[in-house]
Amino acid sequence: MSARDDMLARIAAALEGAERTPPPDHPYGAVTPLADVAATFVECVEDYRAVVERVAPEGIAAAVAQALSRATRIVVPPGLPTEWLVALDRVEVVADDGHLSADELDRFDAVVTAARVGIAVTGTIVLDHGPDQGRRALSLVPDLHICVVHESQLVGDVPESIAPLRDAVDAGRPLTWISGPSATSDIELERVEGVHGPRTLHVLLVAPTS
Repeated sequence: MSARDDMLARIAAALEGAERTPPPDHPYGAVTPLADVAATFVECVEDYRAVVERVAPEGIAAAVAQALSRATRIVVPPGLPTEWLVALDRVEVVADDGHLSADELDRFDAVVTAARVGIAVTGTIVLDHGPDQGRRALSLVPDLHICVVHESQLVGDVPESIAPLRDAVDAGRPLTWISGPSATSDIELERVEGVHGPRTLHVLLVAPTS
């Protein structure tokens, strides 16, 4: 008998006769009722010290340009809508072809991506790395991440997010769950941002088309 088998046998013996509690019934895909999903999302994302800006669909390009006012060189996923970048002035835009190294990505001022899901009560943005989001390294290396999220992509809570993410999981694509800018704390609870990801997260929340 292997050590693993021995350990499992001991656990089974210890649990024999114990009352078993059935696992919770998670209603994956069920809608979480919220009075205002968008307002909850904004509040929770801001709690993470991220910048959140609500914009109209026709204002995306101007908002992206304003958020990149100090940038001179940015990287974008290959499928990012080109109309989001038309207001940029004197900014070099490089479309990622998948061959940029981490060191090369680190030399960009910022990255602009879309998103797949925004989760209101946790303030979390989920990327499923479709063409408008690119590979994981894009959102993990540059110091500034500008992420465009549409209100139609918002869900109330994590179980509700499972349904729109199912296709990406079935296709074998990774998921990146972003809750504010990268941050960690040392033993004295000193918060340090930008240790293992972007130091600044700027979210553009796009209102529905009227």
